[in-house]
Amino acid sequence: MNLKPVNHSAGAPVLPTIVLVHGAFADSSSWNGVVERLQRAGYPVIAAANPLRGLADDAAYVASVLEGVQRPVVLAGHSYGGAVISEAAVGNAQVKALVYIAAFTPDEGESALELSGRFPGSTLGAALTPVPFPLPGGGSGTDLYIEPAKFHDQFAADVPEPVTALMAATQRPVAASALEEKASAAAWKSIPSFSLIATEDYNIPPAAQQFMAQRAHAHTVEVKASHAVAVSQPDAVARLIEQAAQSLAH
Repeated sequence: MNLKPVNHSAGAPVLPTIVLVHGAFADSSSWNGVVERLQRAGYPVIAAANPLRGLADDAAYVASVLEGVQRPVVLAGHSYGGAVISEAAVGNAQVKALVYIAAFTPDEGESALELSGRFPGSTLGAALTPVPFPLPGGGSGTDLYIEPAKFHDQFAADVPEPVTALMAATQRPVAASALEEKASAAAWKSIPSFSLIATEDYNIPPAAQQFMAQRAHAHTVEVKASHAVAVSQPDAVARLIEQAAQSLAH
């Protein structure tokens, strides 16, 4: 894919900054192929580090990243990152479009876990390993990892196995409580939304993605891809994000 080169001449419109938020079992490097394509087209890009500790806390952190951006923003989230951007964008007039990449788009009072379980098709539960971790105030929480031997088939079946072996080794765990935490806001109700549905996703059932996209009245595309669509098909992901960016001019 060749994204349209950007006109940097005097009088050209200011390009939005693209802010990317990864989800569970991944880190910011999962966006590398997408970042490369968007930067080549001239867009400023930030791939934020999602803490994966709790929905409200993660959203507050991403909101703090957004506060440092002094131009319009297209905010994109993958997987659990979709729930994060739905809260992080609330009250920020700079966020002009939301892009959900194989992502959760919860309404107020809904959790990622609940939405995933509402439709058949997810095999994630059987692939997870729980590991306790200490909480700052005492006690312990539970981190969730995808078992390395199951990572390829569960998370990224259309990505070469040597790559998924690295992804499995470097995966960021998510606190189980983050997936159980209910959303307190839904920015997609007031901000134009775009959604990419991965039709061979075993983490978030495609039916769940379709339901959420339709409810949000999102501009939607379907891609035959695994949950790791940003890694396996960065062209398709970058193309949808650029469509969201170009919509700001209309």
